[in-house]
Amino acid sequence: MEGGGQVRPTSGRDHGTLSRLRSSSLEIREKEIREKGSEILKEQLDAAKKELKLKDRECERLSQVRNQLEQELEELTASLFEEAHKMVNEANVKQATAEKQLKEAQGKIDVLQAEVTALKTLVLTSTPSSPNRQLHPQLQSPGTRGAHKHAGGHVRNKSASSTFPSSPGKPEPSSTKEDREPAMPALLSLILCLVPGQSVSVNFDPYRQQGEGLVTDSRQMDSILYAEFLLWKEKPSLDRSSAFLSRIYREDISPCLSFTRSELSQLVQSAVENNSLTIEPVAMSALPMVKASAVECGGPKKCALSGMSRLCRHRIKLGDKESYYYISPSSRARITAVCNFFTYIRYIQQGLVRHDAEQMFWEVMRLRREMTVAKLGFYPTDQG
Repeated sequence: MEGGGQVRPTSGRDHGTLSRLRSSSLEIREKEIREKGSEILKEQLDAAKKELKLKDRECERLSQVRNQLEQELEELTASLFEEAHKMVNEANVKQATAEKQLKEAQGKIDVLQAEVTALKTLVLTSTPSSPNRQLHPQLQSPGTRGAHKHAGGHVRNKSASSTFPSSPGKPEPSSTKEDREPAMPALLSLILCLVPGQSVSVNFDPYRQQGEGLVTDSRQMDSILYAEFLLWKEKPSLDRSSAFLSRIYREDISPCLSFTRSELSQLVQSAVENNSLTIEPVAMSALPMVKASAVECGGPKKCALSGMSRLCRHRIKLGDKESYYYISPSSRARITAVCNFFTYIRYIQQGLVRHDAEQMFWEVMRLRREMTVAKLGFYPTDQG
């Protein structure tokens, strides 16, 4: 506008300049937009590459884990197959061994059962009134006895009474009571050794032959003793802590086995309890060669337990010891009474006695009476 306010028309030059300015600004803006877009795309591309790298690493790690698991699985499968094969082989070997042992055991059982049957026949057919002559060779004639001896078999030790000089005017007995009575405990012990698991019925008669007839006594049961016996019988054992055995030890066993030689008495009691004591008849010519003193072992005319001068026809051996101890008839009777009690108690413990509780109780009382009688010095005259 100049002077009077009139508008001058623009020239073509000015229009060209404006258009150039506009186009240049557009180009600049487009360039900026392109640069920003390319930067964003580059950033997204870098992020995508990083993510791909992480995933590649994770895939590689998982692949390694898979390979390791597959290898471990193969090794475990192989070891399991190997162990199973080994176990099958061991089972086959054990089965074959067990079958072989079973056949051998069955054969042994058959043999032992036959022996037990024969022994039971010998035991049950021998009584004091009608003894079995195979168990008592001394009852046979001299010729027959010699024939049996040479034919083989078990022959019991007999008392060598003929080797001792007989007293003038006093006939020497031909055999002792031990030889004339049936060998029931010895044979029954043999049966137990042959077949430990077999059940054998053992019948103890509470009446014993005295002289030529049977002697019975009037009796009345002690309720306290019977109650102690019943309590022990529920779980029978040789443990002396029970009231039943504790009373018998205190009243019968300990007094019966209490001799002058106290140390030797304790050894004898231990041997009786362990079932390792041996009593055998002796002869004058069979003196043992031992290192122990004569006072300790006694002699044919001196009892090692009592220390008294008595004719000793028997001697004892304690377990595996090599020393023998000469004992008098009275000492032998006391030891035998205690041994008989322990034998019967062991039979009850092993379930071999087929009697009711009352019969067992009276048999125990009879054995206790024998221990008491022997302790008081009474013994059969034929043992002297």
